[in-house]
Amino acid sequence: MKKYFKLLSLSVILFSTLFGATRVAYLRPGPMMKIPFTSVGQSPYLFTAGFGSELHNFSPFNTAGGAFISMETAGWTFGFSTAQGGDTTRLANLEVSTYRPPVEFGFHLQRRVFSKNNVSFSVGLQDIVFENNTDGFSLDTKELSFFGIISSQKAVGNYNTNMFIGFGTGGFGAIDTVQVDELSAPPTGTNAGVFAGAILNTPYLEKWGGVDIVGEFDGNGINVGLRIPLTSDYRLNLGFTHIEKLPNWKERYWEGHAGMTIGFEITAPRGSAIKTPGGGPSPSPLQPGPINLADMDTTLMLADYTVHTLRDSMGLMTNEMRNLMTRLAAMEQHSKFLEDSLKAIKLNTNVDEQKMNDAMRHLSKSLRYFYAGNYRASLQEVEAALELNPNLALAYARRGSIYYKLGDIQRATINWNLALRMDPEYDDVRNVLKALHENRLRSTSMIED
Repeated sequence: MKKYFKLLSLSVILFSTLFGATRVAYLRPGPMMKIPFTSVGQSPYLFTAGFGSELHNFSPFNTAGGAFISMETAGWTFGFSTAQGGDTTRLANLEVSTYRPPVEFGFHLQRRVFSKNNVSFSVGLQDIVFENNTDGFSLDTKELSFFGIISSQKAVGNYNTNMFIGFGTGGFGAIDTVQVDELSAPPTGTNAGVFAGAILNTPYLEKWGGVDIVGEFDGNGINVGLRIPLTSDYRLNLGFTHIEKLPNWKERYWEGHAGMTIGFEITAPRGSAIKTPGGGPSPSPLQPGPINLADMDTTLMLADYTVHTLRDSMGLMTNEMRNLMTRLAAMEQHSKFLEDSLKAIKLNTNVDEQKMNDAMRHLSKSLRYFYAGNYRASLQEVEAALELNPNLALAYARRGSIYYKLGDIQRATINWNLALRMDPEYDDVRNVLKALHENRLRSTSMIED
């Protein structure tokens, strides 16, 4: 027993760190997908632990999932689950959405209050959910469900059935959840409703407890599934939720969207047993049988190996998360550097534009002085323009014309050549130089551009 309680403690710590919503299939106590479960006899297991996931979209990939652990003692059933839903934002593009659903921690409690022959009745609380959001832990009262459920067990040949019907509040209220955009009508419904279901235990893989076929109406939609035993202590859970919404599968995800489910569970058996609906061996009230310690030790060793494997996987995920955070910090630093560089380029551009405007004003003044015959003042304005922008071909051309008027042919030629070097397409300067070379240049010639 000490080993089982040690394993139970490790499982609680491990699964409380996983992600996945308590509304995900196969996370509540019992073999059903989303509704409560009750049976005539005590559960055949000391405890059950595992995980479940729902796939709502392939492209973009969108899932919800989580983990659970539950146990039954003296007619009381206790369960704990931790989960994280899918991205239900309606208008954002899921491929670039940054929304992260809050992590939920759910507690489940129920009590079998009546059991006689093949009929049993239980009451309880389901989905006592605490959300870990930006404001800290908070109780989500919308998920809280009070319920009562009655079941009837029956054997038909090699098949065993357990059928349920119940009444519950909260998540069991009928509600239309197909609201895919802001323009559609808001969800309507009640806060209470009826749910029903059945589980059929078949003789397939009988030595490990048999394959279970699950079907249920959870108050909002119809869910179907298979529970396939891999060994007597391990079981694979498959199924579809809200199959009535499968025609809308290609539409983006909303609350109540159809989903493919997969889950895995591990159990610690109480001892030798016979088959009952719900899967796996269970002890007969009339045939208790001895506890097989060898099987229990094997189960504990496999569970311990699973715990260590998952712990190593979580360590790798933690290291990968740290690497991603480091890369994100480097990208943020690079972004700030580019932002500073862009501001510097913009500032330099503004300065260059201001200098160009000032240089053109000086050239405009030089032209007025030139026509007024004040060649020295015109030359000073040109020099001022060249100090602001030494790459103005027009300034050199203007200075060449001024020197020509002052009778300094050599300096005029030098400046006209500089202007042509700055702008090889400056045809006016080329024509002046050609006329000067052919002694056709008039004393009144002036480049005014």
